[in-house]
Amino acid sequence: MGARPSARAATRRLPRAAAALTAALVLAVLSAGPAAADGIRVQEWALDALHTEEAWRTTRGTGVTVAVLDTGVDDGHPDLQGQVLPGKDLIGFGAGPGDRAWARHGTAMAGIIAGRGHGEGRADGVLGVAPEAKILPVRVILEDGDPARPKARGARGSALADGIRWAADHGADVINLSLGDDSATAHPEPREDAAVQYALDKGAVVVASAGNGGEQGDHVSYPAAYPGVIAVTAVDRYGNRAPFSTRRWYAAVSAPGVDVVIADPDRRYYEGWGTSAASAFVSGAVALVRAAHPDLSPAQVRELIVTTARDTPPGGRSDALGAGLVDPAAAIARGPGAARPPREYAARFFGPGPHDRRRLAETSMATVALAGGGGVVLLAAAVVLWRRPSRR
Repeated sequence: MGARPSARAATRRLPRAAAALTAALVLAVLSAGPAAADGIRVQEWALDALHTEEAWRTTRGTGVTVAVLDTGVDDGHPDLQGQVLPGKDLIGFGAGPGDRAWARHGTAMAGIIAGRGHGEGRADGVLGVAPEAKILPVRVILEDGDPARPKARGARGSALADGIRWAADHGADVINLSLGDDSATAHPEPREDAAVQYALDKGAVVVASAGNGGEQGDHVSYPAAYPGVIAVTAVDRYGNRAPFSTRRWYAAVSAPGVDVVIADPDRRYYEGWGTSAASAFVSGAVALVRAAHPDLSPAQVRELIVTTARDTPPGGRSDALGAGLVDPAAAIARGPGAARPPREYAARFFGPGPHDRRRLAETSMATVALAGGGGVVLLAAAVVLWRRPSRR
């Protein structure tokens, strides 16, 4: 097993002129090649932290599709073979398959969500939270180091919004957004907000990283702050908030984001940190919940994930940890009976689930009535979004 570097490079910050949208995941190499892959599994402490073995007694995510809006996904990676569906490239330029600056961040996130390992008995490589879920890749950002990045600087485009809508229209049950703008001038984009609401109305659960600005002012990060999104903060293996993890009112739950084992298109394995990874873990957890309880609406899934989180902070939640550490096994066990949309969410934030839409819509309307009565990096011309997945 290769030695880890003693220091990790800090995430670079880009000015707003470059639309500093980040999907930070800083990496250190773990192995020199595939020969060391058999030692990777024992280092996946996050799977134990999420009680995945208990959840897998019910489901491993069969029948659920998770859209990964990122830098692309290497469908030929041994840990992802057979898991990746035909996707969409909303960039259309820059690095391509086989290039070093392609699909690294997206492949890492896909492995966390639905990696299956490889080799005899699939005992080698990365195992994801929902290893029988399918990955729907949507390329909406350029890798850090992509030679096309300098040419792509400019105004924030529509790739993220278009990608969210495309994923919702092509069968995504969960949409993972391990990216965001947490610059000092970050602000909401109406078309992105509208795309999130569109996806929720189509029955897709939207999960996003809370941001890596915990040591740079805790700036609000988008898309994490859009209504209806499950925003995820990062913790270490002891359950402590990661120093880099943004602390904000929109935090829903926390998940592992420090010393996380990650697969790469170069067939090596890395150890990284970032709220990108934390978001992917929660997307995997949501995939398990959706597989076990397919009739739940996005609002109900969010409520179930939040109310079953463990290690809950004093007072029920905090900006640093949300409601606590996500626990898919507990969410599956509690089931749909406790998954009621919270009163404070307006109807525009959540739509019905993908199955019995009529019944769930009536339930949602009744809930709203009661509430009322009670009181990564990229840019491409005008259509591509500047995002920067910071990784080393």
